Amino acid sequence: MFGIGGGEIFFILIVILMLFGSDKIPEIARALGKGMAQLKNATNEIKHEIQKGTEENGLDLKSLTGGISDEITSAKESMTKAISPAEFTNPITEIKEDIENATGPIKRQM
Repeated sequence: MFGIGGGEIFFILIVILMLFGSDKIPEIARALGKGMAQLKNATNEIKHEIQKGTEENGLDLKSLTGGISDEITSAKESMTKAISPAEFTNPITEIKEDIENATGPIKRQM
């Protein structure tokens, strides 16, 4: 979670407990919860306003982003077709086979 381990979270909680005391922590948690809820509501309202404005102007966000998504998908497919692993052979394997073919009669004669 955010690159913070369990020990670090525990240390932060102890520091908070020492700074504010056990009686203030529930109040702080409630205030943080209310603030997070207000922030979430504000972002949802902004998203709703943007969607409403685009619909009023005749723009459809799904069709705009859908075309881009289709182009990305077709580009991925063409790249995988152009560079298929079956077409490439490992040069080390080829060299090993050549050495085996060249040394095969020598090994049999020994």
